Amino acid sequence: MPASIQRNKLFVASCLGLLVTSLSFGIRAGVLGDQGTQFNLNSAQLGTIAATAFWGFPLAVIIGGFVVDVIGMKKLLIMAFVFHLAGIFLTIFATGYWTLFFSTLLIGIANGTIEAACNPLVTALYPDNKTTKLNHFHLWFPGGIFLGTLIVFFLSKLGVIWQLQVAIMLIPTLLYGYFFSKLDFPPTERVSSGISTSQMYKALLNPLFAVMIILMFGTAITELFTGQWIDVLLKNVTENALLLLTLETGIMVIGRAFAGPVVHKFSPPGVLIISSALAALGLYILGHSSGSMLFAGAIVFGMGVCYFWPTMLGFVSENLPRTGAVGLNLMGGAGMLAVSLYTIIMGGYYDKLIVAKLNTNIPIGAYSAPSATPEMISALTEAKKAAGPQIINATLIIPIILTAAFIGLFIYIRSRKKVSTQQPAPINVESYQL
Repeated sequence: MPASIQRNKLFVASCLGLLVTSLSFGIRAGVLGDQGTQFNLNSAQLGTIAATAFWGFPLAVIIGGFVVDVIGMKKLLIMAFVFHLAGIFLTIFATGYWTLFFSTLLIGIANGTIEAACNPLVTALYPDNKTTKLNHFHLWFPGGIFLGTLIVFFLSKLGVIWQLQVAIMLIPTLLYGYFFSKLDFPPTERVSSGISTSQMYKALLNPLFAVMIILMFGTAITELFTGQWIDVLLKNVTENALLLLTLETGIMVIGRAFAGPVVHKFSPPGVLIISSALAALGLYILGHSSGSMLFAGAIVFGMGVCYFWPTMLGFVSENLPRTGAVGLNLMGGAGMLAVSLYTIIMGGYYDKLIVAKLNTNIPIGAYSAPSATPEMISALTEAKKAAGPQIINATLIIPIILTAAFIGLFIYIRSRKKVSTQQPAPINVESYQL
């Protein structure tokens, strides 16, 4: 690597960029209810606003994946900086549904652009330790959510308005924009390895890559939908719903910090099996408990989803390296797209469950209007208290399916490695066929 490339500084700046992405998730999860109250938005509208970040993300990460080798990672990151600034300011000065919609879209585009540039940047900086360093990099996603939820919790207790809570994201945004503008960047790993564009596109057709895309749908929904909506779904079950997200993400930070020995001991497919099983158990506890047991569920769930995202990316980068930055970013884009669609569907389903439990012809908005009677407010609270865990229980089926799928992936990879050791010459992993 050229001497002009300051690897540690680039990695720190990348972590700051991802910190802004995660703060946007953590702070939005905490202020979503306040925004709904101030602008009189129902659950379906809030679900659409939250999902908009997940639309912008795959749009940016997929497009960024296709152009990063051409325009370079630095230009992409400057674009992310501009989109983050625009989205944050538009959120602060939002006037209703549409300004929140477009501001969240801009932040989602910025978040996707960060991933589009930084995932291939990390693999280029640490070609011999990709999965571990991707886990260390993605430590800052739960880390930012952890900090974001604490910021919202304590500032809300102090009566600080949600606009000022959102403004805190400007600090790391300005820092990463400054650092990236001053640093030199290496070429992407695919470019430095001499892999042609046609070889890259051919690698994308490998059936194993298609399987990983499908599995990414499930891992992303399990982790991100639950985290984004946990306050909305469980705030009527416990007074400390947001702290459940804080606890979950705190567990994820610790887990990703120690990713190296874990991945080495169990291998990426083994880690994914354990992760999906723990995620399923955690969701079951969250959907069937109350009181202090909810915190036990959050701990187990955090242990489960801890390694999902970075280990999925690391598996593709290590086993399908010819897919390059496009492969990494298609994985991320697929995950976020799945979350956006699932969030919209579940937002509508949540409202339907509430209406069904209210068992009345009165519009649901009337129950939260200023003119609502105490009886109506109490009925709405009870309906939400019952509907939230039902959404969690519906999501539970996803990590159960993932557990079985990852067991199959583990057996497949192990059998192929066994075959390769019996061959007189090594076999390129990308030549494997399902």
